[in-house]
Formats: sequence, structure tokens, C-alpha cells
Amino acid sequence: MKPKHDHGFPARDAIVAFIRANPGKVGTREIAREFGLKNADRAELKKILRELADDGTVAKHGRKILQPAALPPTVLADITGRDSDGELIATPAEWDSEDNGPAPKIRIETPRRPKPGTAAGVGDRALLRVDVSDEGDGTPYRGRVIKVIDHAKSRILGIFRRNPDGGGRLIPVDKKQAGRELNIATTDTGGAEDGDLVSVDLVRSRGYGLGSGRVKDRLGSLSSEKAISLIAIHTHDIPQIFSPAAIRESEEAKPATLQGREDWRDVPLVTIDPPDAKDHDDAVHAELDGDPNNKGGYIVHVAIADVAFYVRPDSALDRDALQRGNSVYFPDRVVPMLPERISNDLCSLVPGEPRGALAVRMVIGADGRKRSHTFHRVLMRSAAKLNYAQAQAAIDGRPDDTTGPLLDPILKPLWTAYALVKLARNERDPLDLDLPERKILLKPDGSVDRVVVPQRLDAHRLIEEFMILANVAAAEMLEKKSLPLIYRVHDEPSQEKVHNLQEFLKTLDLPFTKSGALRPAQFNRVLAQVSGEDYEPLVNEVVLRSQAQAEYSAENYGHFGLNLRRYAHFTSPIRRYADLIVHRALIRALGLGEGALPQDETLETLAEIAAQISVTERRAMKAERETADRLIAHFLADRIGATFQGRVSGVTRAGLFVKLDDTGADGLIPIRTIGSEYFNHDETRHALIGSRSGTMYRLGDVVDVRLVEAAPVAGALRFELLADGQAIPRGGRRGRDGAGPERRVTGPAKGFAKGPAKGFAKADHGKKARNKKGGKPGKQKSGKSKRGK
Repeated sequence: MKPKHDHGFPARDAIVAFIRANPGKVGTREIAREFGLKNADRAELKKILRELADDGTVAKHGRKILQPAALPPTVLADITGRDSDGELIATPAEWDSEDNGPAPKIRIETPRRPKPGTAAGVGDRALLRVDVSDEGDGTPYRGRVIKVIDHAKSRILGIFRRNPDGGGRLIPVDKKQAGRELNIATTDTGGAEDGDLVSVDLVRSRGYGLGSGRVKDRLGSLSSEKAISLIAIHTHDIPQIFSPAAIRESEEAKPATLQGREDWRDVPLVTIDPPDAKDHDDAVHAELDGDPNNKGGYIVHVAIADVAFYVRPDSALDRDALQRGNSVYFPDRVVPMLPERISNDLCSLVPGEPRGALAVRMVIGADGRKRSHTFHRVLMRSAAKLNYAQAQAAIDGRPDDTTGPLLDPILKPLWTAYALVKLARNERDPLDLDLPERKILLKPDGSVDRVVVPQRLDAHRLIEEFMILANVAAAEMLEKKSLPLIYRVHDEPSQEKVHNLQEFLKTLDLPFTKSGALRPAQFNRVLAQVSGEDYEPLVNEVVLRSQAQAEYSAENYGHFGLNLRRYAHFTSPIRRYADLIVHRALIRALGLGEGALPQDETLETLAEIAAQISVTERRAMKAERETADRLIAHFLADRIGATFQGRVSGVTRAGLFVKLDDTGADGLIPIRTIGSEYFNHDETRHALIGSRSGTMYRLGDVVDVRLVEAAPVAGALRFELLADGQAIPRGGRRGRDGAGPERRVTGPAKGFAKGPAKGFAKADHGKKARNKKGGKPGKQKSGKSKRGK
């Protein structure tokens, strides 16, 4: 008999015991079923669960209720060593130690006869199935290997420095290996020149002194910025060479024909992309709905390249694509998910050429809401290839030779339909964080020309909203057909982060009341209050950092940022494996022919894929960010001593991180170089506060800095401060008008250390900063933009 209160509701300790007995498998529905609760009891149950989460007794991960900081059932983990019994020990590859404390250990159970691809060792990264351990040995989890993702590295990437005797040494690129240089014998240099980026095989490692290595590959000279993206590619083990079998499959592929498809070649679909786009995988069209029951409504068509027709399940192309997970975009190159024969040719919706597509026809009401949708496998022919600025100029009354004939029949209906869709979007009120995205422009020789912030146009927003609509339609259709899929999910902020945000906003006399379910509108009200104020960037930054990180999941728990109950990625299968899965599921659900999701694809296998591609996505984002940092550091390396204006973008015990206004470059002002007094780190205020004077430097403050040191290989900059902070009034805290410095000085602040700072750091405070809106910002050279968040 399950323990209950007198009124028949389960006791809290009984609920907690049930959650702990079923780690990662329990949600509100399962708890209600276990204790025989009726629909009328759900509100009370949810209230109890919220209270348990608030006091830290349980934790929420999507729809699942877990033990605090518990691991989900499928985890990507790094195998770090062995215990005293020789068993492998792993820790989760993605773990927020700031919020959750030290990463938990997982003891790996090794079967006598491991399945192929599951034999793991120390240093490997593997996908694990985990359960709570009850053995009481200090290891809270046990796990088994599903698949080894990466094996331990015996190869090191670094910069070759030649010795006078003809040999040399390797300076590792990886900051974790900083100071662990390797000797390279004269016979082992492989012809490397001083300053070359090289990969080196470890020949011998010593307990003392320098180990030895042999140059395996010369990757290019760092005297050219063109080699800088190679550092990130090799550091993060991003696959860039397709298997011979995948290349062969792509070369043998034949263009799609009308067989098994609807003929949409007369529908005047157009592509709208950045001007430097090489592949065009989505096209749009809108027309007034002739149905008298939908007066004033529109029909919107979104056609997406039919990648599933060419990339079949378990083919060589499929295996290579899953290993990559997504394309990776650098200013000078793209590492694509699929070979160019597929992405830039057969699946590129170029004007005038017949192309296979998976399309959705959406009926939009006069109120902007989607009334219905249908999916179709079609043969289409793009009517035109436009760029954002070109399409916008035509709508603004400046058409050119291409857009002039398209203005009335194609572009104006698109903009009218977008105006309707925008009504529904505003009513939905998604999180309104539309932060600028900088783009690095290169010269022909690969060096940095300038850094720009592309203007956000209605043309961008039009494509963004149509892609979001199509993504929602895909998720709804697959749920209706009861087909498994990979969702794009974004959890609501944790209770701890919401509490921290509330405490911060109190310092600005800004209310943030949380009653009932958390909604993006609550954050939007705060953002609207500070619009136009000096501290608007500060509040925007703190609100952004309070958000969770979007990911892929076979379990749906909604998209908080977009304020959508169900959402999947459908619109970019050329560059995202998740979208390819959704295409295959739609083909299977609707009986649309070849390339369908296999019948044996289960929620369990999709959960494994979702975990894997969530990690490859973060890998790509980190590689892209690091490359931008290195390029900017290279660009600024000859400007030591120059002064810049920037904004405090991070406040830590180590000092202030500053983002420069003109380039977006991040650098550190070490705390020991600030002023002549001791500074305390106030986490609630996101500030450093002088112990004697009360001088305060706060997140979002505008400051002047001088560049002291630049390390291009590490992507690191060090600054010194040229601006005073703002003093806290005696007898009280600063009011709402105290977000920025009141005055500046002409010389450096007192107490600066002379010479390079030891161990000066690269900014890493922004690793969770994400634009939660679905978007299609500008595309980098040869790259594909990131639409449909």
C-alpha cells in the first residue's frame, strides 16, 4: 500500500522515493498513474513537484523528473581512467559544474564479449546507457557502452619551432597541454618549417623532461590566416575527408525525376539567401487563398531539398553524415556534412533546373495562424535566386532587373503573408532576444579585412518565420501519425537561474514575478522595461545567460524560447542530420516512396542519435567561435598598445572580460591589474567591487582599454583598463541609473602589472550564450546560415 495523506494524496516522501527508484523514466503522467491520481489531482501534483524542485529535492529535465543533477538515460561520456578493480570510469562530456557541482562518475560494466564498436579504453569518448548504482562504492552511476565515438588521441596538434641544430620542438595548440612541449629530432621533422601547424605522433613520453614526437602531417603555415581554421578542425577532431564509398555513392547518384512525385515545376518558388551562398536548399512561395471560408488568408509553400532521396539509411553517405552530425562554417571554408555533389549540385535549388524536394503547403488564416498543412514529395523548378538585400530593396521600391518582374506576382504576396504570420508570432510572444551576430570578412589572401554586423531586414525575418512554421508542421504531422522523430527542444530556465536573475534584477529595482508556469513573456516584459536605458545591454546579457541550451531529443518537452509545444528541424537536411531524420520519418508516415525511416528505428536508437548530434552541434559552435577568436587575435596582434572602447562581457574572480565594440573580440583584464585595492567578486550583481572605495565594474559597463598582449594561436587577448568604474553611494547600493561608468581617465589605472600576465586567459564566459529565436542570420563565405532554431 502506497503511503498517503489523510485526504488520499500521496505523501511527498513517497513521490520522491518513486522518482529515485525510476531514474530518468518518470514524468508527471507516470507519477499520476503510479498513485492512481485523477485529472483533478494534476494541478496539486504539479504544485508539489514545483516545490520539490525549488528546494532541490528533485530536478527537472524536459518532462522527466530526476534526482538533483541526475544524468539522463543516454549520455555522451569521456572515459577518464580506471578504479582500483580495473573497471573503466567515465564522466559526462557535457556537464554544467557551475550549476550542478562536480561531474558524477560512471563505472562502466564491460561484457565478456563486447559487441563490435563498443570496446572502449581510457581516453575514449563513448555513448553510454546509464543507470543509478546501488553498490555504495562512491560511483553513483553504472553504464554500458552503446558506441565508441572517438578513440584516445595519440596524435598532438601544435606549432613547430625549429632549433638551430636542425631539429625542433612542438608547442601544443590545446591549452590543456600548455607547457608540455615535445622534442622533434632532425630526422623526424617531416620537412616542417618554423611556424608550421603540424600534427605529431607521440613517440615517447617521459615522467620528467620533454617527450619526443614525429611530424605526421604539415597542415600549413600560421603566417597565413587560412591555416587558422585548421587548428579548430584538428583540435576538435572534425571529420573533413569523406570515405571513398561515400564519394562513390555521391558521384553515382542520378538527378531526381517526376517518377513518384507531384509536378510543382510551375509553382514560382524562389530562394532567398545571403549573396555568397553556394547551396540553396529551401524555396518559398505565397498566394492569396481562394477559399471563401478563409477570406483574407494565404497559402504558403516551403520546399526543402530532398536529401533523403540521395542519402539512404545505413549507406556510406549516411554513416559519414551521422559522424559529422552537421556542417561546420568558418570564415574561410566549410566542412560540409555531405559531399559537394549532393549539397552544391543535386540538392541545390538553382533557378531553371528541376530538383526533387519535400514540400509543405500551409493554409494561413487572416489572423496569421496556421489552419492546416499537407506534405508533398515534388519535382520543382526555382523561379529565381535572390539575396536578402536584393529582395528587401525591391519591396522598398528599388527593384532591379531580376526582381522587377517578380515584384507583383511573387514578392508582394510573400510579404503580405509574412505580415499575417507576424501577427500570430507577436501573439505567441516568443523570447525577444535578437542579438547582433558579427561576421568576419576576409581579403582574397585569407587575412581579415573587417568585422561587420549584417543589418537585420524583414527579408531575414520572413524566411525565419516561414521556416519555423514548416518545422512546427513537420512535428505536428509526425505526432499525428505516431511516428518517432528527433525534436528540437529548449527547456525552461532552471529554478536556480531564475532565482539568480530575480536577485540581480532587484539590484536595479526591476520586478520579476514568477507565478504559475514560466513563460517567455515574463522575460520580455523585463526587456521592454529597459529598452532604451543605459543598462539595456546589461539586462539583455543577464537574461540571455539565464536561459537553458537548446538540444536534440527523441522526447518532446517543447521549445521554451520559441514558446512552442512541439518543434522539429525540417528545413536544412543538407547541413543537419536531425532534419534528415525528420524527412525520412515524413516519407515513411505518408508513404512517399524511397528513403523512408527504417521500420526498426526505435525511440531508443533515436535517443542515441539525438545525444550524439547534440554534441557534434556544440563541437561545431565551439570550433567556429574559437576560430573567430584566433582570427581576430591574429588581426590585432600588430596593434599592441592601441586603445579601444568595449563593454564588460563577463565578470569572474579572475577579472573582467571585455568585448570590443568594433570587432567583437573578447579579452581579459586580470583582476590583479585593476586599481590599487582588493576587488571582491559579487555574483548577484555580476560585478567586481573595490574593498576600500566601493568602485564597481559591472557586466555591461562601457570601458576604454589598451591592448597589452595578443596570442593568435590561443585566440587570447589581454587588456589593461583605462576607465574608472562607478562608486557605490555611501550608505546604500546603486540605484537603477548605475549601470555604466560615470567618468573616464586619460591614463591607465593604478596598480597595473608590468609585462605579460602569466596564464592570461581567453574569454569562455559566453559558452552558453545562444540566440533563442529561430533565425537565418547572414551566411559566412561558402557557408549555410543557421535557420529555424
